[in-house]
Amino acid sequence: MEQFIPIDLEEFIRTVGYIGVFGIIFAESGLLVGFFLPGDSLLFTAGFLASQDYFNFPFLAVGCFVAAVAGDSVGYWFGNRVGRRLFQREDSLLFKKKHLFRAEGLYEKHGGKIIVIARFMPIVRTFAPIVAGVGTMHYRRFISYNLIGGLLWAVGVSSAGYFLGSAIPDVDRYLLPIVFLIIVISVLPPAIHVLQDMLAERRAARQLADVKTDSPSKVN
Repeated sequence: MEQFIPIDLEEFIRTVGYIGVFGIIFAESGLLVGFFLPGDSLLFTAGFLASQDYFNFPFLAVGCFVAAVAGDSVGYWFGNRVGRRLFQREDSLLFKKKHLFRAEGLYEKHGGKIIVIARFMPIVRTFAPIVAGVGTMHYRRFISYNLIGGLLWAVGVSSAGYFLGSAIPDVDRYLLPIVFLIIVISVLPPAIHVLQDMLAERRAARQLADVKTDSPSKVN
């Protein structure tokens, strides 16, 4: 995940340029190998660099949007072609089945909206379009959510970096704390979801234990 990447993100983006930024956004949006990539903080930092005239902001924003939408579409296609076989695949270094099941659970709960919501949830955003392709969502419906989510995420987060960099003098002094805050905020929703699942499992285990405890007395 983003917080475990030991690099100077600003220097990294300067090095990889437009192609590197677009490639990372594309990979994280729908390729299984992209779930660990730093999407949120990368977009914000790239937007900030655009405010410092290192990137052309309109070109950056449009490119990130296209990469995000294309990445999700590839993820949908992959899920549609491979189908349920993914759920029988063994875990590996770059694939964890639990992420797929988690995305599926959120998809079943929120429907098509998860395609938009997942954009702001690390790991889930990589698996959500794949799950949509595995399921019965028609591509025309999927692409409408995909376009909305890609616009809000890719253009919205990079715009936040751009306008903050333009509005606040010497904002680069605060860039690392801001990026850290973005990472915390982006990790918070899935962390809360995992915590809720753990609490629900514990409650279910207690209820099952209580039933087993009460059963002998009812028989007697």
